[in-house]
Amino acid sequence: MLGRIQTDELQYLAVKLMIMKYGLFITLEGGEGSGKSTQARYLTQRLKRRHIPAISIREPGSTPLGNRLRRLLKYSEIALAYEAELLLFNASRLQLVSDVIRPALRRGEVVICDRFADSTLAYQGYGRGLSLEIVEQINEVGTQNVLPDLTILLDVAPEKGLQRHEVSNDRYESGHRLDDIMDFHRRVRDGYLSLSLEQPERWLKIDGTLPATEVSKIIWRRVNDLLSGNS
Repeated sequence: MLGRIQTDELQYLAVKLMIMKYGLFITLEGGEGSGKSTQARYLTQRLKRRHIPAISIREPGSTPLGNRLRRLLKYSEIALAYEAELLLFNASRLQLVSDVIRPALRRGEVVICDRFADSTLAYQGYGRGLSLEIVEQINEVGTQNVLPDLTILLDVAPEKGLQRHEVSNDRYESGHRLDDIMDFHRRVRDGYLSLSLEQPERWLKIDGTLPATEVSKIIWRRVNDLLSGNS
């Protein structure tokens, strides 16, 4: 038993040294009600229990500017052009990369982000119908060439996800007919699935209707492989 404990301690020490050198950037993506926030919390807690430095952030948000833009983008009654949405999301993203993500990676931490640039492609590109080429170009400015090492897609049909999601006055659900809402979120889901097929080595697609504990185990197996250098 003592030998096993010492082996585990050495293993996690090696992991911590690797992370301290390179950092690790993990994003969670998916439609409304897919369970991203829950899984981000589970993963962060699991890493911290193993004394691996980790932070959990969200988009838009996690900076003073991002929090203000989040309220505007999600809850404001101001009518926003889709192109304005695209630019505001990336203004928040650029600030997040500059103030939080890049410094944390330089410190060797694991950064877990609830949504990132793929959300903008899925929502503003596939969902809103903006040019994917333009969305990608603007995203490049917002990300400052910081890209995820792993993107976890929690795939849930909109009919199921929106049942889980508290609509309240969220701009992405309120003020539209139910069939319009469903069509929009179906396009978003199709966008996510297309993106995951384009870069399968970066994406981990999981059935988001599985129990949260089972989803957490699947995520941890992949993250543990990354930490161990097996993926």
